[in-house]
Amino acid sequence: MTSADQSTPTRPPARRARRADAERNRAAIIEAAGVVFAEQGCAVDVREIARRSGVGMGTLYRHFPTKDDLLATVMEREFTSWLTAAHEAAAATEDPWEALTGFFEQTLTNQAHNRALVETYTATGAPARECARHRDAFIDELRIRCVDAGLLRHGVTTADLVLLSTSLSQAVQAADDGHPGQWRRLLRISLDGLGSRNTEPLPEPGPRADPSVND
Repeated sequence: MTSADQSTPTRPPARRARRADAERNRAAIIEAAGVVFAEQGCAVDVREIARRSGVGMGTLYRHFPTKDDLLATVMEREFTSWLTAAHEAAAATEDPWEALTGFFEQTLTNQAHNRALVETYTATGAPARECARHRDAFIDELRIRCVDAGLLRHGVTTADLVLLSTSLSQAVQAADDGHPGQWRRLLRISLDGLGSRNTEPLPEPGPRADPSVND
C-alpha cells in the first residue's frame, strides 16, 4: 500500500450535501414566506412561516436573523417578478395607451392578491431604492410612449403617475375584502383623467416640502 493510499481522504461530498440542504431550506423558507405574507400581511408570526416551510425556528433564524430581513427578501423577489412581467406585457402591446393602462391594471390586480406587497408599496413605495428606480424608469417609458402618440394629458409627469400608482395601492388596501372591486372603479376614474381629451391645465404641484423641517 502506498503512502497515497494511506492518506486521509477528503470529504467534499458531505460538505456539498450540507450546502445543498441549506440552499433547499432557504428556498423553502422564502417560498413559504411568500405565500404567508401574501395571505396575512407583514404582521404575520414567523412561526407560521417556519411551520409551512418545514424547518425549525433555529434554521429560519440562521438564514434570516429578523423578520424584516425575510420580508425584504421576499418583497424584493415579488416586486422584481411583477416588474419583469409588466415589462414583458408592455413590450407585447403596440398601443401606448393600452400599455399604460395595462400597467396600472396589472399592478393593482397583483397587489389585490398580496397583502404584504400592497402594505410595503403604500408604506415605502418599493422594497428597496433600486427597485423604485427601475419602476420609475419603466413608468417614464410608458409615459413617453403616450406623450409621443398624443394620448396623454398635457402636463402629466412621471412623478404624477408614480404617486397615482401608490395612491391606488392604498385604495386596494382600504377596500380589502369588504369591497374587493372598488379599486377597479377608482382606477377607471383615474385613467379617464389622464387622457389627452382633458385639456384643462393641471394645477401646479407646488414646492417640495423641506424634509429637514419637522411638523
